[in-house]
Amino acid sequence: MLADSPIAAIIPCNDLDRAKRFYTETLGLTVTKESPEDTRVESGGTMFGLYETPYGGQAQHTLASFKVDDLDAAMSELREKGVTFEQYDLPGLKTVEGVVETDDMRGSWFKDSEGNILCLMEDKTKD
Repeated sequence: MLADSPIAAIIPCNDLDRAKRFYTETLGLTVTKESPEDTRVESGGTMFGLYETPYGGQAQHTLASFKVDDLDAAMSELREKGVTFEQYDLPGLKTVEGVVETDDMRGSWFKDSEGNILCLMEDKTKD
């Protein structure tokens, strides 16, 4: 029934103006629509929303992943803008200098201005 329907993530924010600055100034994304209720942002041809709620930043899991061609370059650029990457030592997931590596991918996680967990993911299987 929904197979042909596009889907968009909606990211909760405690402070919509602060989040908007983070996503545009720090991550370099483009705002495509603004209203008092939400802000739409575009990344790589995909749109997602930001909306204000007192529950922003409470999820303890990844809310969105950005697919990147060069993880090290993306991390370096974000570090220059003040982003700190998370360190994990969990069963089945241990980062080394902020990076986890498997046979198929390399990934790193960071938090947005609201405490939401975001991921950078490099696919190692691409040609």
